[in-house]
Amino acid sequence: MERKILLNPGPATTTDTVKMAQIVPDICPREEEFGAVMREVAAGLLQIVHADAAEFSCVLFCGSGTLNMDVCLNSLLPAGKKALVVNNGAYSSRAVDICRAYGLAHIDLRSSTEDVPDLLAVDRALEDDPDIALVYTTHHETGTGVLNPIREIGALAHAHGAAFVVDTTSTYAMLPFSMEEENIDFCMASAQKGIQAMTGLSFIIGHTALIEASKAYPVRSYYCNLYQQYAYFEKTGQMQFTPPVQTIYAAKQALAEYFAEGEAAKAARHARVTQAIHRGLSVLGLREAIRPEIQSGLVVSVLYPDDARWDFDRVHDYCYRRGFTIYPGKMQEKGTFRLCALGAIDEEDIEAFFCVLREAFAEIGMEAPLS
Repeated sequence: MERKILLNPGPATTTDTVKMAQIVPDICPREEEFGAVMREVAAGLLQIVHADAAEFSCVLFCGSGTLNMDVCLNSLLPAGKKALVVNNGAYSSRAVDICRAYGLAHIDLRSSTEDVPDLLAVDRALEDDPDIALVYTTHHETGTGVLNPIREIGALAHAHGAAFVVDTTSTYAMLPFSMEEENIDFCMASAQKGIQAMTGLSFIIGHTALIEASKAYPVRSYYCNLYQQYAYFEKTGQMQFTPPVQTIYAAKQALAEYFAEGEAAKAARHARVTQAIHRGLSVLGLREAIRPEIQSGLVVSVLYPDDARWDFDRVHDYCYRRGFTIYPGKMQEKGTFRLCALGAIDEEDIEAFFCVLREAFAEIGMEAPLS
């Protein structure tokens, strides 16, 4: 099968074995056999974040990563309480939009997209408003590459009696972490990111006691309710609504490949890829938008060259025709594109990419390295 190198922030490059795992005999998803597959997948997803199955549950949904955000925000906020969104990027801003769409009481604690949140500001917000029952942030702001201090934010949330919900869509299964060590009550991801599977399966991992407590909270969505999906699966071994059958088989295979590679080896591979990206940018004279010490090591935001001949679309198209996909950035006032270390790729793929990128520069009349 032709191999494409996706340097966008997901979906990621997958192995042929994961792709082919979707080719299975047709099965009704209400069969016990398929329920066993979903339980196996859920158990593996818990294991990745070192979550004890006696205390945590993994709830599967059909949808993209944004569905997880919707589910957590509308399902986990008690009546009469507020959510505090620690917001330093496009994906935390999306959480604010979800709060607004549901009419949820919330505080948008906005800060620079080019830096980590101010922990003193988080503490003050919690101190000033005892109605905050849920603190929400993004582990890794994929639009910029900033890695947020979730352990510290979680400690502040818990010190004030609030639950801590973290969007880990672009760190799960890439940067090793433990739910309990990072003070996370709920995390989330989707199959096309860290486990290197297919789009269409998303999942939320959270404290079972908190999921069960949310039964008493307002039901704000028919489809996107965490307790109802959890309770239905516990009772029947099935999703409440039709699951993405073939995608779940691919996830099963992807998890087998994850555990075969190993947590540490996979994280080391992503680190190699990122270091190759840094080296390639330096050789070409391209500048990074985010200072190194707060980068995730998974996404690098690259500033557009200060050259009238620069044309992102032409560069993208040149690279795309040669099997490499790059992606625009999400920094409001700066022109950037992103290079990501996700997926089944390694440093030799990055070295090949930079050869093509140098050719793309020549195609639009720019010389490399840039002055």
